[in-house]
Amino acid sequence: MDEISLLRQAQRQHQHQHQHHHLMVRGMGEEIDLEIGPGDDPSFSGADLVAVTSGHHDTVVPADDHKSLLIPCSQPCAVDGHVQPPAPQPQLAQGEEHDGMLQLPSAHTKKKKKVVKKWREEWADTYKWAYVAVHDNTTRIFCSVCKEYGRKHRRNPYGNEGSRNMQMSALEEHNNSLLHKEALRLQMASKEKLQPPEIERPVYVKALSKTAASILESVLRRDPHEAEFIQSIQEVVHSLEPVLVKNTQYVQILERLLEPERCFIFRVPWIDDRGEAHVNRGFRVQFSQALGPCRGGLRFHPSMSLSVAKFLAFEHTLKNALSLYKLGGAAGGSDFDPKGKSDNEIMRFCQSFMDELYRYLGPDQDFPAEDIGVGPREMGYLFGQYRRLSGHFQGNFTGPKIFWSGSSFRTEATGYGLVFFSRLLLAEMNKELKGLRCVISGSGKIAMHVLEKLLPCGAVPVTVSDSKGYLLDEDGFDYMKYSLIRDIKAQQKSLKEYLKSYPHAKYIDDAKPWSEQCDVAFPCASHNEIDQGEAVAIINSGCRVLIECSNMPCTVEAVDILRKAKVLVAPAKATAAGGVALGELELNPEFNLMQLSVEDFENKIQDAIKQTYERSIKAAQDYGIMKENHESLVHGANICAFLNIAQAMTDQGCV
Repeated sequence: MDEISLLRQAQRQHQHQHQHHHLMVRGMGEEIDLEIGPGDDPSFSGADLVAVTSGHHDTVVPADDHKSLLIPCSQPCAVDGHVQPPAPQPQLAQGEEHDGMLQLPSAHTKKKKKVVKKWREEWADTYKWAYVAVHDNTTRIFCSVCKEYGRKHRRNPYGNEGSRNMQMSALEEHNNSLLHKEALRLQMASKEKLQPPEIERPVYVKALSKTAASILESVLRRDPHEAEFIQSIQEVVHSLEPVLVKNTQYVQILERLLEPERCFIFRVPWIDDRGEAHVNRGFRVQFSQALGPCRGGLRFHPSMSLSVAKFLAFEHTLKNALSLYKLGGAAGGSDFDPKGKSDNEIMRFCQSFMDELYRYLGPDQDFPAEDIGVGPREMGYLFGQYRRLSGHFQGNFTGPKIFWSGSSFRTEATGYGLVFFSRLLLAEMNKELKGLRCVISGSGKIAMHVLEKLLPCGAVPVTVSDSKGYLLDEDGFDYMKYSLIRDIKAQQKSLKEYLKSYPHAKYIDDAKPWSEQCDVAFPCASHNEIDQGEAVAIINSGCRVLIECSNMPCTVEAVDILRKAKVLVAPAKATAAGGVALGELELNPEFNLMQLSVEDFENKIQDAIKQTYERSIKAAQDYGIMKENHESLVHGANICAFLNIAQAMTDQGCV
């Protein structure tokens, strides 16, 4: 076939070509070689190749230079003395230039050409959502949003199934709906000098009294983008309205309390197993030490931000103040995701994280504890680096007797306490847990301890969930099924594995369990997991008691809907009393949990739960909120905790 036929064939193929291929890279400046041949891609199969310069140089570079891009010829070319019309040119990525064309090489080109594209700076935002990784010993191009690589096409007339070119064609199809549109949105926001919105939904503000509204407005002006922190403050301010009306001196104390004592934001660089450098952001918010040294968790999760750290620290401050023990509140963590990381990578990250954080920890200052993404393994690495840097071997993490690895007692105490609290509430309603259908979200440490303790109480737990969906067993879980779920989670497998042993069960993808019929709900997953629609589903399912296991599991709109339907909501500040009580005992050098019998262990948790419940109800009644009111427990817990902190802040002066 002569050169004219080649150009005409390229023209016809470009007219029918719907997908254009872009090279996805992990970082700017990296290069990926794409070997193609006549059977790889119809847009390149029959066309001669010319070189286009990168656009950053005035001189033409050789065609085999990695700074140039080989594309089908689209300029008029002289063949046998005649000028041929230009073939349609494929659409180029934004910022690609066309100057610097070279003449066609000879017709005797090799069957395979190397096509290399060097990332340009102006393309960084557009293609930062894709990366390259090795899967099944094959280098593939992955989507950074869903972590999936380009699907393989069926064998086509051009052959070469699953080649890199075909991978990119499939991924490009995916980019058109997810990655590319998101990148363009960010690009437009940058051009217009507008920040991309951090809060997709507007902040929902309840009707408040003039004094309470002014306090909330000052926080909104100061931190308008911290949605989680504003949400947690709003609920507390709403509860404290009768306190502020009755005692105006508490207004200034509340304004001081709502500003954390100190916040730390720091860089956490670390090296992965391939020797590549990464950087994450670390947080620690010591919200209040008015009642004693801070105590609060560390969370490693991609959603971690300053707003989340402040909201968690504020919740821990009130939670600890509600107990009889003298503890302040703190929280922190990082946007690092431990999922899919090796032990060595997690160790290096934890050591780098502690390199900065250790300065602010100590027995009289701050005690870190476990949270999402931080378990005994992570706490061990963190403690080891803390000991090395500080030169102390002291139990600043979970207690002097158990040191860093004994926090399972506290998670058991928290999970058991949640069940004991539900039993206490039901007893006030002349009911018991036995025979009641219970829905649990999550399958982490707290959720599994809740499930474990529901079984001897005679309840019928029917669901657990993970990030992909939820598992439903209509017959209810028993001890054997609980052991199976625990083993599945220990091996970091999907809950779908449960179906292999119990095929009658169901796993519902991309859903939450709140539409399932139940009597008691235990949200144990994460904050704001129940929104307005899911609150309606909970009501329609017949649920009348909701025990908050995670911090702030319901959105503001969901809370309003549940209260209007007279669903009794037990706040996490009160239900977590068991974990708080055991955490204080761990810090007592004269106390040894190892010598505590199971009966004594549970009695101490139940005592702490009962005292917390009684103090909350009494505080609500002191300010005119009767026990029959479904909001009395929530308001009473907030009032009691605030009054304890306010008294300490008053005694210590303006510090």
